[in-house]
Formats: sequence, C-alpha cells, structure tokens
Amino acid sequence: MELRSGEQLLDLMRGFQIPCVLAAAADLDLFNVLAAAPMTATETTHRLGADAKAVTILLDALAGVGVLVKTEDQYSLAPELASALVDDSPASVAAMLRHQANCLRHWARLPWIVQSGNSIEHRGGASIRGPEADQKSFIEAMHVVSRAAAQPLIAEINPGGFRCVLDIGGASGTWTSAWLNAQPTARAILFDLPAVIPLAQQRLTEIGVADRVSLVPGDFNTDPLPRGADLAWLSAIIHQNTSEQNQALYRRIAAALEPGGRLLIRDIVMEPSRIAPLAGALFAVNMLVNTQGGNAYTLSEIRDDLEAAGFAEIEWIRRDEGMNSVVSARRAS
Repeated sequence: MELRSGEQLLDLMRGFQIPCVLAAAADLDLFNVLAAAPMTATETTHRLGADAKAVTILLDALAGVGVLVKTEDQYSLAPELASALVDDSPASVAAMLRHQANCLRHWARLPWIVQSGNSIEHRGGASIRGPEADQKSFIEAMHVVSRAAAQPLIAEINPGGFRCVLDIGGASGTWTSAWLNAQPTARAILFDLPAVIPLAQQRLTEIGVADRVSLVPGDFNTDPLPRGADLAWLSAIIHQNTSEQNQALYRRIAAALEPGGRLLIRDIVMEPSRIAPLAGALFAVNMLVNTQGGNAYTLSEIRDDLEAAGFAEIEWIRRDEGMNSVVSARRAS
C-alpha cells in the first residue's frame, strides 16, 4: 500500500463508519426483519424494540450506502443484496458481518492492548446478542469464508489414497465434507468443542455425509486427539496459538496420526520480513486483539515448531496472499 497525502490517511480513517453501520444492523437483526416486507421506520422500531430516532438514522444511513432501498417512507433490502443479508439464504454472509462486528469492538481497544500486551483485560465485550450467539456467528462465519474455497482447494492439494481424515477444529464441517467429496471411499473424524458438534451434525446431515463422519467433542489445546487417521487437516487454527501451544498441538497430532501419516496446515504464511502479505500483517493485529497469544507465522517458524514435534518433509505446497496457504508435513514412522 502506497500513501502519499494526509487526505489519503483521513480517507482510510473514515473507513470505520460504514462497517459500524453494517455491524449495528446485523447485530440488531435488522436485515431479517426487513426481509419479510418493506417497513416504515416506525414499524421497524416496533419490531426491534429500539429507539425511534436512532432506528430512523440507522435506516437512512443504510439506504445511503445502498444496502437498503428507501421508497417514500418505507425501507426494504436492496434486491441484489437480499440473499447475502438474510440468515436463511445459502448465499448469506450475515454471520460473517456479525463476527466482524465483534472483531471491530476488539480492534477499537488496540491502543490499550498494545500498551499492556493483554488482549483479555482490554477486549471489547460480547455483542448485544450475547456470548452464545457470538460463538454461533463465529462458527457460521467460518463456513461463509470457506464454502467457495474448500472444494477447489482440496481438489488441488489432495494427496490421494488416504483412508481417514482428522479435521481438527472442524467447526460445522465445511472442510470435512470437501475432503469426503474428494475421496469417496474415505471416512472422517471431526473434532471440536462440545457446543460446536450439534452444528456439525446438522450441516453434515443436510449435505448427506453424516454417516461417514465420527463427531468427537473436545478441546484440541488440552485433550488427546482421536486416533485412526492417516491424514490430519488443521485449517485456520495455528494463528490462534502461541508457538509453544502449536508445538504441543503438533505433538498431539503426531500421537494421533498413523505412522507415516500426513499433516496439512491451512493458514496465512508470512514472508520473512513479516510485512507481507499485507493481509497477514493486518491479520496478526486481529490475533493481537482477539487472542491472548495468537499471531501470523512465517514458514521458518512453522517448520521449527513442526520439527520440534517430530514432523519431517515440511513443504509449503500452496502459496496464497491470505488464509489459503497450505504447509505439508509427515509424521516420522
């Protein structure tokens, strides 16, 4: 990014305004409310149980942005965006809007976090929806960002011939189902927190692959991982952890994998300078404000942690500017 004037800096700084408007609408469930039929500001206020003046200002701002259409005194979803805004649409990005709203609250505390180094103490609180809803939004958001990428990425990197894939922190099963589609004779083990397992059961049942998946509840940072897999998939996990936590996780993976089994890590991989890719440098800030020890790691750092845990044949097999880089490693026999 090349900046040449103070006005450019100010334009960047004003960029928080529209995200805040979108975040408020998503958190308040405004888009689902307007999905049924156009409403006046008064009708919308009644449905939301909110303040009339504030709702009107928010509606007008959303219409100004183009997310809503204002016709006389009624507001409706912009037709071309409606499927992205409502929760029950396959094209919905509403969960990611809510997750990014949570991130926004945490980012706003960045000066305090940089000063203290403590993201927990200075982190923004839960959304107006509450902690449980926030966790569900996070799980759904991970599906939103992965659903288009999963199938082609797996087709590109599939090593073939595996019998069972262990999807660690597999959320609602987006990547599990992609692996099973790539290898029709394989089975899968999805391992994630107990609260996540019902979401995975629902999605995998809807997709029609639930009978090929064992759902195992647990915490991958503390619990032994289920055995029996010859391929482990660790997708968008290592950036949440410290290097020490990742080493411990890799050891648990090595203990669970069959001898000679392969581990594939999908994540951001930083260049040695740590200023590129830019998405990674900014994501490191996201981890600073959202986790106690997370970061974006270089290939050298990932390799060191893997080797310390007993892995070998470490390769960067897919390069990407964002989260879709893939590093491969093999458990020593």
